[in-house]
Amino acid sequence: MNSFRHRHRCVLRVFRLPAVALLITVAGCSSADDSASAAVPSPDAKVAELCRNLDKVLPAKVNGERREDPEPASALTASWGSPAIILRCGVPQPPEMVDPKVAEGRDPDAVAGGVNGVDWLMQKQDDGGYRFTTANREAYVEVRAPEGVDSSGVLIDLAAAVKKAIPEGIAS
Repeated sequence: MNSFRHRHRCVLRVFRLPAVALLITVAGCSSADDSASAAVPSPDAKVAELCRNLDKVLPAKVNGERREDPEPASALTASWGSPAIILRCGVPQPPEMVDPKVAEGRDPDAVAGGVNGVDWLMQKQDDGGYRFTTANREAYVEVRAPEGVDSSGVLIDLAAAVKKAIPEGIAS
């Protein structure tokens, strides 16, 4: 009778191990699918240094959401929440920034404005979210806020860090 119990326990152990391994694998895969991704910009050395400085002073929370950086990991990108609010530093100048239609307020999908001392170009995206790009700073910082996110709260939360790390001026 003892040998039967022993054999029964071994069979259970053998069956438990693959099930546990399967659960770990599935859990690992599902969490990766939830993470945000962001294309990493490739600015010149001066702008990259400004962006690294920005990364050091970015808030832990934006719009009440905790920071969880996107993939691939880079000091030039950051994100908060799910769906993610994504920041990319060192992006190229958006063409709309020099479009007279935008400057004159004649483009309904691109509007210039400022929040807490930081000027932004706001662009409505096809998915219902917004893309904001800093203006009048030595580096362009892009922030994407998904549909339904309080974008003014996002810009207010990021303004102090942008002002501290990215000096006013003209980006090269």
